[in-house]
Amino acid sequence: MQRLWDWDRPVAVRDVLEDLQKSRAIAYTTVMTVLDNLHNKGFVRREKDGRAYLYAATLTREAHTARLLEQVLSESPDRGAALLHFVGHMSEDEVADLRSALASIDAPEARK
Repeated sequence: MQRLWDWDRPVAVRDVLEDLQKSRAIAYTTVMTVLDNLHNKGFVRREKDGRAYLYAATLTREAHTARLLEQVLSESPDRGAALLHFVGHMSEDEVADLRSALASIDAPEARK
């Protein structure tokens, strides 16, 4: 997923394979299987390009992260407590980012 997000364009299995092989040995079939599994789970879309498929992420990295956070929070019987615990572990800069994000949601132009 990291590579698909970084490239931000549809890519072939071969592209991902060649990039991964720069740092470790990996088989074409392994990459193909992982991308196929990600497609079956809805994380990537694919389009036919000749005899091969091109794969691209269905969600941005940020949207994917938000979905994961939502899943984690949905497992807590007390979402408020879970959020407070999470925010309690954030740095001052992260808390400032959170306040800014919340302010942008509350801004009148965000409600349009």
